[in-house]
Amino acid sequence: MANPIFKETFQLLEKDFQLPEIKSEFDEEKAIEFLAKIIRQMLDREFERLLQICYRIDLGEEKLKRILHESEPDQVAPDLARALWERQKMKVEIRRSYS
Repeated sequence: MANPIFKETFQLLEKDFQLPEIKSEFDEEKAIEFLAKIIRQMLDREFERLLQICYRIDLGEEKLKRILHESEPDQVAPDLARALWERQKMKVEIRRSYS
């Protein structure tokens, strides 16, 4: 995991989703795929907790509603994973530009 922005982004999501620590080389797409699997389970079993995470990450209500209501059913989890990833990545990049 050479990219420091990637690593920080994953660490931000790690806390909310209780992700296992990454031991191997992992790229952005694999991380989003992995996150999508967890989100798929949460959509079925822990929807309220998933919504709380989305609000805490500050995904944006409009974006969340659009994904939940307009994405194809089998694309909701991957679309949400990508949106959450991009949001957290943006936070890391903003922090880095001001430090």
